[in-house]
Amino acid sequence: MNGSGKEFLAAVDNIVKEKNIDPEIVYDAMELALTSAYKKNFKSKTNVKVLIDRETGDIKVYSYLTVVEDDKISKEEYEEKIANIEDEEEKEKLSYFNPETEIKLSDAKKQDKKLKVGDTIDTEVTPKDFGRVAASTAKQVVVQKIREAERTSIMDEFGDKEGEMLVGTVALEDSDNYFIDLGRCNGILPKKDCIPGEKIEMGSQIKVYVTKVDNNKRGMLILLSRSHYGFVKRLFESEIPELVDGSILLYSVAREPGVRSKIAVMSEKNNVDPIGACIGEKGSRIARIIEELHGEKIDVVKYDSDPAVFIENALSPAKNLTVLVTDPKKGEAIVIAEGDNFSLAIGKKGQNARLASRLTKYRIDIKTPEQAQEFGINIRNEE
Repeated sequence: MNGSGKEFLAAVDNIVKEKNIDPEIVYDAMELALTSAYKKNFKSKTNVKVLIDRETGDIKVYSYLTVVEDDKISKEEYEEKIANIEDEEEKEKLSYFNPETEIKLSDAKKQDKKLKVGDTIDTEVTPKDFGRVAASTAKQVVVQKIREAERTSIMDEFGDKEGEMLVGTVALEDSDNYFIDLGRCNGILPKKDCIPGEKIEMGSQIKVYVTKVDNNKRGMLILLSRSHYGFVKRLFESEIPELVDGSILLYSVAREPGVRSKIAVMSEKNNVDPIGACIGEKGSRIARIIEELHGEKIDVVKYDSDPAVFIENALSPAKNLTVLVTDPKKGEAIVIAEGDNFSLAIGKKGQNARLASRLTKYRIDIKTPEQAQEFGINIRNEE
């Protein structure tokens, strides 16, 4: 292996390690770029290919002739026939013998009797100063190919991360966004998708939820959020092992970021308390989630297949409610609440009712017993 070959292999090895790219992608890009460089600098009219020895790093240029049938027509015959054909598809089927890129089978067999149609005869034509000329000409093409390969590699790594939670470092900030360093690329965390009131410091580690991954012409776009309801879901999964092993199932999440979230859980195992598991001993598990959410209140409620029971659970902390499912297909229900439970069920500015509606996917109409009677609903009769 000569010195330049060693240097070349070392350069490829550095690119492969730094960019996490398949070495064959780099070699293929180099060979393609060097082929273009040779044709441009040496005005080659023949078929040319450049091969790089993966062991030594040596670069060699070959011109080659493709073996064709003996009866392939001449250029003159081709031009005569093409002039009399109007159908474009028929024209495309015709081709002529090109001595600069092809060799007829009978002539090829004079060199090697084993040759057949489709084989190539290669002749090395590597110029003495090709390394210097080609390298400078091919540099831009290679860089472009490496960028494309790097983007593909990053897409392979992050393409399936939509809907997942990642940990990154706050790297940059502009008027509208934070740019989060995720390792091999940056994600964009719009300030409108942060938790209201939270302070994000440069250089700090931060948990983020991936809302979108898009590999477009302008580059990789990874959109992040901390206000998405999915962020709460992933935080629970990171803190509650029973959600990961399937002992507890998470049915739905409803959220008003920075204020309150409701999460519905269930278990198909009689000996598992889904709410207790989420809260943890002395509230330790849910306390860590609330800390990450900067004090956002969290109601953990039990899912029930009976929509009336589920709606009552979802309207916690209100109690002693009467739930009438008026239209299961449309998802409509009336809830009757007395005294303080009426205001608790609705919540401040309607927040509790709004979240319960999102959690259960039911339109919930909350009424006092007096209001219910005006609509012809009598609690006692219902009971």
